[in-house]
Amino acid sequence: MKKNLFLTFLLAALLSNYSFAQLGTDKETFTRADSLRGYLSPLRTCYDINYYHLDVKFDIPNKFISGNVLFKFTATQDFTKLQFDLFSNLKVEKIIYKGKELTYTREFNAVFITFPKTIVKDSKDEFTVYYSGNPTIAKRAPWDGGVEYNVDSLGHSWVSTACQGMGASVWWPNKDQQADEVDSALISISVPTGLKDVSNGRLRKVTKLKDGYTRFDWFVANPINNYDIEANIGDYAHYSDTYDGEKGKLTLDFWPLSYNLDKAKKQWGENTKPMLSAFEHWFGPYPFYEDGYKLIETHHLGMEHQSGTAYGNHFHNGYLGNDLSGTGWGLKWDFIVVHESGHEWFGNNITSKDLGDMWIHESFTNYSESLFIESRWGKQAGQEYVHGTRTRIANDRPIVGPYNVNKEGSGDMYYKGGNMLNMIRTIINDDGKWRNILRGLNKTFYHQTVTYDDIVNYINKEAGINLSPLFDQYLHYRNIPILEFITRDGKLYSRWIADAKGFNMAVRVKLKGGEYQFISPTTKFTPVSIEGATKDNIEVDTFNYYIGVLVE
Repeated sequence: MKKNLFLTFLLAALLSNYSFAQLGTDKETFTRADSLRGYLSPLRTCYDINYYHLDVKFDIPNKFISGNVLFKFTATQDFTKLQFDLFSNLKVEKIIYKGKELTYTREFNAVFITFPKTIVKDSKDEFTVYYSGNPTIAKRAPWDGGVEYNVDSLGHSWVSTACQGMGASVWWPNKDQQADEVDSALISISVPTGLKDVSNGRLRKVTKLKDGYTRFDWFVANPINNYDIEANIGDYAHYSDTYDGEKGKLTLDFWPLSYNLDKAKKQWGENTKPMLSAFEHWFGPYPFYEDGYKLIETHHLGMEHQSGTAYGNHFHNGYLGNDLSGTGWGLKWDFIVVHESGHEWFGNNITSKDLGDMWIHESFTNYSESLFIESRWGKQAGQEYVHGTRTRIANDRPIVGPYNVNKEGSGDMYYKGGNMLNMIRTIINDDGKWRNILRGLNKTFYHQTVTYDDIVNYINKEAGINLSPLFDQYLHYRNIPILEFITRDGKLYSRWIADAKGFNMAVRVKLKGGEYQFISPTTKFTPVSIEGATKDNIEVDTFNYYIGVLVE
């Protein structure tokens, strides 16, 4: 039986994984600390966080922080005990409730407080946590996060926070779980006089203190997830602009280091408004008009801090000057401006309840890069870009991570996830409908936290297609499906080889020299519904479909 040599090699590589590909096969050992961090226990669900006031002082020479955080909450049930989170290397000085200190216990990075009487369901209440210590120093922000201490090229202190995944409790006490976003927050950061702090939202007040420090008060009017709350301290310059968007004038504020002002005006000026135009077209209005849009220069590469995107791409196009797709398209725009800002829609507006579903943030935002390219240079350019990123897919483990232990899945959530979404667009075969789905996601789940099922069910409903088996295969298993063709009694048959139960997916095929048509194979061999199709003249759209193909 003769096989195409390349396809045989591809099939062998893919099938080598199949015996290990079952959902949950890659077992990991998780600890009590992991569960305390990731699980929504009754000690967390008993209260809905409404408001934080962070009041934190940065003693930069000693890498020491101190301050307090006010928690305002609504009780979702009667309770006397709750959990908040603070890394164990930071000291709880005291917890004040109605003017008196509360007793508390600590277990790993969780803190448990007991109230003197029952907090009644639907009542509103508050407490304040005073704390201090040397927070974890980021080893390689933003991937290995914490607080990052640096100096700029003129010797000025340059400090920032980056804590996605690790959690905001690495530097301030909070209910450190993505499912419950605070409704609003006041962020007061005190820094040595002469430096500036830039945080999320809008600057309300600058106060010169008596001890050689200056406090910057920033207010966030929209719901925000904990890891997005930031402090950026340095010798910053500032300039501003406006963007005429779908909801009116959006304020734009830019905070480069003082000596990079001219570079910032050129680079950010060339990228910011085209990015906003593209993403408002595809995803709907920028989700945080009340808080404005900011770019803030940081030492680390970047992070999607809501209304205050951290930027460290050195004012170059590409990803640190590189094209992640290898197509050339990635060098025509600034990767960090576009990618991290894309998270304002997917990650900040729509936030996964569990870190295991971080694909909701990263797959859509990776895909947003190709939509940005499409908006500037056409659809073919965008599709070439997303296709080019396949070389970075590892197919090492499932994209969806284990739930309730604060653990993300495979890094394939970026490039494999983006290719998956491009396939779904191809299957829907209606770009207007696809755009409405993307905009509808951001409208339906506006300022909400979501689950896997929320996103998949919404797309299924709006597309009018059951795409659940496709999502299951690409997100819960590390293998890609293989489309197999065989000849029986002179007729061509096809089927899918896949892990997901009941897998089926419409796919575009054509006869050599012809036009693409859709066929709908299942996991059982069925005749190919194209007259005259043979193993020698059948061609599959592997440009838009990230699949394996076997022709026997």
